[in-house]
Amino acid sequence: MTYRPVEEYGIIGDMHSAALVGTDGSIDWYCLPRFDSPSVFARILDDEKGGYFRISVPGCLRRQQMYLPDTCVLVTRFLSDSGVGEVIDFMPVDPGRAGPGSHQIVRVAKSIRGSTEFRLDCMPAFNFARDPHTVEISGPGALFRSDGMSFTLRSRFPLARHLNGVSASFTLGEGESTTFLLGEGADLQQTAAESRIVGDDLLRETVTFWKRWLGQCTYRGRWREMVNRSILTLKLLTYDPTGAIVAAPTTSLPEELGGPRNWDYRYTWMRDAALTLIAFMQLGFTGEAEKFMAWLEERAVEDATSKAPLQLMYRVDGTRDLTETHLDHLDGYRGSRPVRVGNLAVDQLQLDIYGELLAAVEIYDRDAKKISYDLWTHLVRMLDWVADNWRRSDEGIWEIRGGRHHFVYSKVQCWVALDRGLRIADRRSFPLDRSRIQRERDLIFEAVMQEGYRPDRGSFVQHFATDALDASILTLPIVGFVAPSDPRMLGTLARIRRELSSDSLVYRYSVRHAAADGIDCGEGTFNICTFWLVEALARAGEVEEARFIFEKMLTYANHVGLFGEETSPSGEVAGNYPQAFTHLSLINAAFALNEALGGDV
Repeated sequence: MTYRPVEEYGIIGDMHSAALVGTDGSIDWYCLPRFDSPSVFARILDDEKGGYFRISVPGCLRRQQMYLPDTCVLVTRFLSDSGVGEVIDFMPVDPGRAGPGSHQIVRVAKSIRGSTEFRLDCMPAFNFARDPHTVEISGPGALFRSDGMSFTLRSRFPLARHLNGVSASFTLGEGESTTFLLGEGADLQQTAAESRIVGDDLLRETVTFWKRWLGQCTYRGRWREMVNRSILTLKLLTYDPTGAIVAAPTTSLPEELGGPRNWDYRYTWMRDAALTLIAFMQLGFTGEAEKFMAWLEERAVEDATSKAPLQLMYRVDGTRDLTETHLDHLDGYRGSRPVRVGNLAVDQLQLDIYGELLAAVEIYDRDAKKISYDLWTHLVRMLDWVADNWRRSDEGIWEIRGGRHHFVYSKVQCWVALDRGLRIADRRSFPLDRSRIQRERDLIFEAVMQEGYRPDRGSFVQHFATDALDASILTLPIVGFVAPSDPRMLGTLARIRRELSSDSLVYRYSVRHAAADGIDCGEGTFNICTFWLVEALARAGEVEEARFIFEKMLTYANHVGLFGEETSPSGEVAGNYPQAFTHLSLINAAFALNEALGGDV
């Protein structure tokens, strides 16, 4: 077996975890029971040892994949001269089933036209292929058990032991279907007929759930299909029990093939989650924001005695341990090593997180639900901390591992934090040392204008001690730090397009000329940066150019509308996938560009 291109996968999920399903009908990534749990299928990180669950039509080379409209139910279609077969994949999301043992993957095989021969192979590899397991075949299915975890596969057709898993070959006549249930736990009592009935019911319920949820969306502008797919993807990256949002459901998919830029993104970054909340609220989804605010307040209470008001990232349940380790027994995606679990960046200083967070809270308080006084007291502690610490250097939004700098983006986000805190206090008449917070906010502004701008280059720069660029500067007009048409911003836009752009796609910075990030290899263009460029151009009045770049960027989505973190020089998906950063920025760019074009269509 050879590694499938990352873009040949769709995603299914139940807001606890997610699975990647390839166009060949193989589930090659699934962590159970949570996003940040060890994997049971991880062939995307090791094609021999990682484990997989495939249902396919042997010998079929023509395949298609799509989502049922307005849902996260994935259909993989196999087309051959003798007929057409389908596999429908989904994870039930009924909140009433939440709890231990409730997590399931439902796979419905169906012959659409003619008689179709299918092949099933279920080869789990528990705990990133580190834990041995037993296989027990009994009546309607099989039981896979390792220390601390077990799950069952229910099947109407007999399963045979094969290597460390099970396999089966079966033929379905035209119009015939069968359901396979892969579920947490050790109960195999349900009969094959009951499994099919349950699977049909779950499919109807899951389709209804997604259609009803997406029906809340208030966006009626251009590119609605891409916006809808992006917001559905962001919902899939939400951990329902707490409202926490992961940056991506995968770990160690490389930013450069064969290189070491392989990170674990299955956690909740305050930055990424806050920006995702803004995208949710922009489209009318306030329930997700309300749940996250409760999670945020819990983190603020727990960290009240810490040096900083918040840790920059957490596990989805709010715990703080993200110790980074390397899984040296895994080959890595197409030989890209190391494979990492945990994230060393948790111990970094990233001053910007308070800006994104306060921006989200301000919008929530203004447009969704008024925040409580108790939450405000925690926000005041954050504001005081930012006022005391904004002069420090940090590792910045890109989490460089080569030392700290006075990044312009970090300073601007400190300005945003204080500015949005003042807005909330003024609107709600909350107590705040306004004169101090306003004074520090204005000092930040002056520092950025004096030390973060180079008159001789006509642009803002990455940090105070360099002339190099950084695409994060594109956000300055988006957050209201400068006017979109300010000459300083227009000069920055022009320089970024000259020096960081490749066929309109934007690199986050120059690896050679910007702050040393501690990693000796290249990378692709950063998708969020390209969407930032679209938004900045639209706000600056260059609407047609913004639209051209946006439309071109959409062609880099995969066949079901999903994006990773980066786009490689050859146009392939690079980095963890699908990526919240990219999909939230697509929504923001579409919204801004649609407004610039005159609003709804």
